[in-house]
Amino acid sequence: MNQDRKNSITAYRGLVRGIVQGVFFRAETQKQAHQLGIKGWVRNVPDGSVEFLICGDANNVEAMCRWLNQGPPRARVDAVDLQAVEIDTMPAGFEITR
Repeated sequence: MNQDRKNSITAYRGLVRGIVQGVFFRAETQKQAHQLGIKGWVRNVPDGSVEFLICGDANNVEAMCRWLNQGPPRARVDAVDLQAVEIDTMPAGFEITR
């Protein structure tokens, strides 16, 4: 990976589909984000999916995306839909929102 990509800020918004509610997905996502230095948020969606915004160093965001495709042990991830986004202001932390 080149140096420019390594130091750039990357942001994705997306949805995780599958058995991802009622299995501590949001709490474990927050824990993983804190470990990787990821900023953003995660929340449940009425259709049973989980929506997220992740921002940070490109390498750490890639690691977070890999984790989201697996999720915590009780989850069953069927799909992760990602969309690259531009952000004006980096979130201060990583929150579980409603």
